[in-house]
Amino acid sequence: MWRALRVVPARRGPAAAPSSSSCSSPAAMERAVVRCVPSEPKLSLQFVLPDGSAKHMQRDQAEPLGRALARIATNAAKGRVKKKKKARAESEAEEAAALPAVRLFSRDGQAVGAEVPNAAAWQEGAVLHIGEARYRVERNPPALTELRLPRSLLAGFPVCPKVSAEFAAPQHCLFRWFREQRAPGCGWVEEEVAAGRVFTPDNALVGLRLKLRCTPGDAARRYGPPREVESSGPVEAGPGACTFDARHLYTGRACGAGRLRAVSYNILADTYAQTEFSRTVLYPYCAPYALELDYRQNLLKKELAGYSADLVCLQEVDKAVFTDSLAPALDAFGLEGLFKIKEKQHEGLATFFRRDKFSLLSRHDITFSEALLTDPVHAALRDKLAAYPVVQEKVLQRSSVLQVSVFQSAADPSRKICVANTHLYWHPKGGNIRLIQIAIALSHIKHVASDLYPSIPIIFCGDFNSTPSSGTYSFISSGSIAEDHEDWVSNGEEERCNMPLSHSFKFLSACGEPAYTNYVGGFHGCLDYIFIDKNALEVEQVIPLPSHEEVTTHEALPSVSHPSDHIALICDLKWK
Repeated sequence: MWRALRVVPARRGPAAAPSSSSCSSPAAMERAVVRCVPSEPKLSLQFVLPDGSAKHMQRDQAEPLGRALARIATNAAKGRVKKKKKARAESEAEEAAALPAVRLFSRDGQAVGAEVPNAAAWQEGAVLHIGEARYRVERNPPALTELRLPRSLLAGFPVCPKVSAEFAAPQHCLFRWFREQRAPGCGWVEEEVAAGRVFTPDNALVGLRLKLRCTPGDAARRYGPPREVESSGPVEAGPGACTFDARHLYTGRACGAGRLRAVSYNILADTYAQTEFSRTVLYPYCAPYALELDYRQNLLKKELAGYSADLVCLQEVDKAVFTDSLAPALDAFGLEGLFKIKEKQHEGLATFFRRDKFSLLSRHDITFSEALLTDPVHAALRDKLAAYPVVQEKVLQRSSVLQVSVFQSAADPSRKICVANTHLYWHPKGGNIRLIQIAIALSHIKHVASDLYPSIPIIFCGDFNSTPSSGTYSFISSGSIAEDHEDWVSNGEEERCNMPLSHSFKFLSACGEPAYTNYVGGFHGCLDYIFIDKNALEVEQVIPLPSHEEVTTHEALPSVSHPSDHIALICDLKWK
């Protein structure tokens, strides 16, 4: 039923997917598979006795080897005795005589002492003797724990499987893609595609299902047993031109040394898109299938992969979407992800960084409400806010969070950068709440970027739910907000809270003030920003936003050609 898609090898290794025995050396020797993880008290040992019975043993890692070998001998003897004895009882002498000799030899042929702890005794390449039988020990061989394909497959859009493995890494695994045969007599031709974890089906595969065979591997070029997974449905035709296609013309290449590409994007959480209110009130113009998660994820993964970004800050990321879709997909494109969920919510923030360009030094995520109550950094703000209990209570009820990560440049370890990501309170009349939230955010960022890592540059991304005329935008950009600013009474006199605030950062909106970054039927405006430390960073290029014609082709966003109601901001930056 299946035919392999002919592939071009992506890495040195076996010409064909190795068999499950490729971890062992001599073909005649059986396998004894040992799983030994330092954080667990027991190790497991699996092997098949000469009589064909499979054994799976759990032994304490600290136990002396001699006891484990004695138990193996007892298990092996049971099979022998059952075959030899017809009587119900046997003498102790017969029972002892039935025990086979069981010993363990190291890779260099030395007998391992009976007093050696199991954790140290069972090493890769050791040989277990059970009577005349010989077993090659495979310690922690590569193994797949999960292999899954997306439910929706679109021609022209990358298919990124979810691959979870133990003692293996996706970059060392082998992947072979297959396509379903068409009906007999119709005829078809093998496809030639680049081998690897990501496969992009073309229009010729529309109507056909896909199958993936993955062989887990590790850096030592050991390979475990392969697993296969079939797609639940066929490849479907793609939507044609998308709003991000023209933007990809600017981002086909990654930034060079001393530069970085940053993206900020509210991707529209599925928990908000898949409601009756969304379908009938917020986005009635959007085709129902284009609001479905699987469809939007296809577009989103292609869009993000095409930006070749070094840092990606996302808002409204469903926890399941991060775990099952975005993290595996972007990992295949060299990006590692960090997630911070909102309090009592199913969505939150995600920050991705390019592994070959940055390494993560530390994380400093907070929930605004908790930080305000407990962190000494916010004592002064807490004291001011105590005079306004109604506003204070409203701030404490919000679930908003701040993600702060510190990265180190792989090319120049002396260069570090602090990347902050947030999504502020959404309500149109919540300007006063947003001012408090951003004050908390800036104080926390100052603690990280001044106290913990003095003088490191800052990039602050997010959906701030604030237009350029708002108090929040003015406060971030100018460094202060007056106590009589109109946003302090954004929700009426009952929630008035007049307090002057200031900060010492010199922030610049790297992408300026676009006409809009959010475009829905009843509203359009600029709510999203990438703020940069203008003393340390400068803008080299801002990737143009989609044209108004592209945004409104299907009336508004989201649409069949755009996966969110927001538009990604993208800019190339360089250190000064």
